[in-house]
This record gives sequence, structure tokens and C-alpha cells, in this order.
Amino acid sequence: MDIINNLEIVKDNLVSLKSKAKIIVVCKNQQLSKIQNLLDFGHLDFGENKIQEAHEKWNDIIKKFNNLNLHFIGKLQSNKAKQAFQIFNYVHSLDNEKLAKIFHELEVINKKKIKYFVQVNIGSEPQKNGIDISAVNDFVDYCKNKLKLNVIGLMAIPPKDQNPELFFKQLYELNLANNLEELSMGMSEDYKIAAKYNATYVRIGSAIFS
Repeated sequence: MDIINNLEIVKDNLVSLKSKAKIIVVCKNQQLSKIQNLLDFGHLDFGENKIQEAHEKWNDIIKKFNNLNLHFIGKLQSNKAKQAFQIFNYVHSLDNEKLAKIFHELEVINKKKIKYFVQVNIGSEPQKNGIDISAVNDFVDYCKNKLKLNVIGLMAIPPKDQNPELFFKQLYELNLANNLEELSMGMSEDYKIAAKYNATYVRIGSAIFS
């Protein structure tokens, strides 16, 4: 397994699509030695979806890399928000007012700002987290203007059993309607499609580590 070669393949694919999307290497359950290889290569954007694992894995590393970007990409329980705030630069799963208020309070207390993506339940799936499409505009406005959170874009995961292109197009248009500059969508199996709709961050795990 050559993870550097795999990363370069993903980069080349994005370039061929004229995409400038940044690659978030999703490294849940991955060994530190593999992550170190990517760090040594110069890659600086990594994603985790478990708070405890992230702290154990990254606490020492972040002290050595000032420009490292850690992205939280999983479901975030409100009682874990403080721990997430301590270590992550980006949260891709802001999806309710309670969580937004907690982050607002943490930012005020700590005099520190991080960046947020609002997670949208783009396929209206009952088993998935995310803001309902009809509520996105109001929620983004609430987070940005009342709580002063740095909401930079939307994030969504399309339904597995349907064509993702329709959902990526819808999320792109919703992002535009909210005047947001960043867009987090696309994973190993569908990032090329997401790139066509101006994804600015793609979350890649298996295409790099398999």
C-alpha cells in the first residue's frame, strides 16, 4: 500500500477536473506511522470522527505543526463539544441550535474562533443527522449573525442508493444562496462528481489507505 501514491492519484484526478478542492485525509482507525508519512510528505488536512481517538492521536502532533488543519467530520454530541473545540480547527457537522450555542459560549470564554460547516440532511433521510433543507437559510443566518460563528459553508452526505450528482447540485445551489464560500462534499467513491459542483473540501479515506 503506497498511501503517498494514492494521495497523488486523487490530487491528479482533481486537477484533471480543474478542481481546487482541498483533500481532507480521513484517518479514523489509522496508525500513526501512516499519518506521519503523510505529514512528512507535507499534507496538512486530516479528518477524524471520534473525539477521544483524535485527542490520543493528535495531541502531541499538533504541538509540532503550527499550520496543521484538523477537521471533525462525524456526529458531534453536545457533551463532546468542548473537547472538539480544544483540538479541531474545523467542525463539519454543526446541525442544531444547542450545539451552536455551546460553540458560541466556548469562543467567547476562550477568545478563540474556529470554522464551521453546517451539515444538511440533503436526502431527507430520517436516520441521518443534519439540518432539514427548508431550515438551512434560517439556521445559517442564526449562527452567523446572532452567534457570530464563522460558518464558511455547507456539508452533506448524499443517500447511498441514489445518484449523488442531483444532491451535490442541490447543495451547491443552497451554498450559493447563503453566500458561503466553502463546500464540503464528496468522499472516496464520489469525489469526482462532487468536484464538478465546486466542492472545496473532499473527505477521502479508503481511496488513500486501501
